[in-house]
Amino acid sequence: MVRIFAVHDDITRIEVDAIVNAANRSLLGGGGVDGAIHRKAGPELLAECRTLGGCETGGAKITKGYDLPARHVIHAVGPVWHGGDRGEAGLLASCYESSLRLALDNGLRTIAFPSISTGAYGYPIEEAAQIAVRTVRDFVADNSGLERVVFVLFSASDLAVYERILD
Repeated sequence: MVRIFAVHDDITRIEVDAIVNAANRSLLGGGGVDGAIHRKAGPELLAECRTLGGCETGGAKITKGYDLPARHVIHAVGPVWHGGDRGEAGLLASCYESSLRLALDNGLRTIAFPSISTGAYGYPIEEAAQIAVRTVRDFVADNSGLERVVFVLFSASDLAVYERILD
């Protein structure tokens, strides 16, 4: 049975096989979670990301973790919120599913997600959390191999939303 839960913490300190980076399409760093992960991982992460050729919205790519406690970083590109009528829900679900698929394909057992697209990209936290939890639950129901999926939330209010949905 896969353990799925949420914590209020800094994702750059989480000890898992892979943390997910809420990346932009260039994969070359940015603000928020993306910037924090790049700073903590060190310059080797940016150097490896430069070789990946970016990533489409809804997709994900994997790198080493370098100076992070996590062995890998999965860079997922979430959608910018435009009101919900431009396929945002499908693209957001695809980020989570693509990340989980990469984890399994690389033999990883534990993964930590931030709340993708809810910062600068403006996705409403309630809707984003419902999509995230549903996508993870559906994926692990159909695929074995993962042992632990943790949602790492930066604010106590975001944690409360995820905990309510997880219950």
